[in-house]
Amino acid sequence: MQLLSLMPSSNTNICSFSTQSKYVSSRRQNQVAQIPKEQQLNFLKTVAPPLMAAILAFSPLLHPPVSLGQTIDIQKGANLFRQACIGCHDAGGNIIQPGETLFLKDLQRNGIDTEEEIYRVTYSGKGRMPGFGQNCTPRGQCTFGPRLQEEDIKLLAAFVKLQADQGWPNVETTGD
Repeated sequence: MQLLSLMPSSNTNICSFSTQSKYVSSRRQNQVAQIPKEQQLNFLKTVAPPLMAAILAFSPLLHPPVSLGQTIDIQKGANLFRQACIGCHDAGGNIIQPGETLFLKDLQRNGIDTEEEIYRVTYSGKGRMPGFGQNCTPRGQCTFGPRLQEEDIKLLAAFVKLQADQGWPNVETTGD
């Protein structure tokens, strides 16, 4: 079994990595024990600032977790997607028009890569995509099924944008 050790060099402030076998000779142990406290302190002073910066960069204090309200909105958006969209857009695809998927590359190519544009198309429809808004016109462009409230379409647009940005990683096709 190999062990990895990080020890300051005795002549410089440069640290070196070395692998050692499980059984280190007693002579090497004595050398490690004889490293002056001043060198050990200098080593810690050089390692501590970048180490603390790395810890803070990945700290949840600087990157707070998603709030409960945001989580609930995402869940509502997912439920709306399952109810109104999954028939044609299962997992972000499109069974009617393959080039009109909800994947980011297709949304960008079609100029529908913002929440506002996704909202507009969902509300009023576009091409073969029916509109789901309460006041969608002309009637032939709108869904014959149930209409969605404006707030629901906003949640749906936010959900679709989030999923598109993440490559549609976790869309459940079952459940409510």
